[in-house]
Amino acid sequence: MPISLPNPRQAAPAGGRERSLVLLGPANAENPGSGPVIRVLVAHGDRLARAGLGALLESEPDVTVVGAAADGMQAVALAREVDPDVLLIDIAVPGTDAGTVTQRILADADTSSVRVLVIGASDDDQKIFSSLRAGASGFLVRDAEPAELTRAIRAVAAGEGALSPSGVRRVINELAAQPDPRRARPELLEELTARELEVMALVAGGLSNDEIAEQLVVTPATAKTHVSRVMTKLRARHRAQIVTLAYETGLVHPRDPAGAAGAAAAASFALA
Repeated sequence: MPISLPNPRQAAPAGGRERSLVLLGPANAENPGSGPVIRVLVAHGDRLARAGLGALLESEPDVTVVGAAADGMQAVALAREVDPDVLLIDIAVPGTDAGTVTQRILADADTSSVRVLVIGASDDDQKIFSSLRAGASGFLVRDAEPAELTRAIRAVAAGEGALSPSGVRRVINELAAQPDPRRARPELLEELTARELEVMALVAGGLSNDEIAEQLVVTPATAKTHVSRVMTKLRARHRAQIVTLAYETGLVHPRDPAGAAGAAAAASFALA
């Protein structure tokens, strides 16, 4: 039975906090410099934008920019050369589109470990969800605050996901209303236990492992184990793919009224 997420204006995330950025996991966003330096490749068609993004990221103690690409094919080629941890790509990059770039990079054994973070306008619905379906770890609007960008970089580098609230609700509605026939198969969920389906719904609601643990009254370690098992069974690379699958398969319905959620009653995206 589909699980409905409440209206984000009627329910706040666990703990009563609202977020300007939905982090899909316990990324170490509050303690920069405590881990290895994150290698970032920037792909943007505007020279000044490339320079500005590069300067912003280089000012962070745990980030270094290892390359800059002016178009999609250059991004694919540079990813092989410079071995980045994260590709930060503008959704309107010239030439090969961001979704195809993402697909090619993740399909290549030499670059399959690269995490892709897409930036763009909040109304680029089709391009946004095509990038997410291709395997992008997150989406951020171009007018996001610099701090949101660096938090998102750290999140995807840690193997988690990051979604900018503005415009994402429309994309999620689109995923639910027009699922990809190649992937939206409910039988994908047949291997999951009832608890794992519950956990998948909570991940789709934007909850971190700690918040899932609080919601289910289990330890954070147990919540992390449940999430890992869900990812393994669904062959998901990161939590953003769990979100996509949750809506495509109809496990969660964003348009349903608040209060019908059952297992996911406290789960919501903090959308503006």
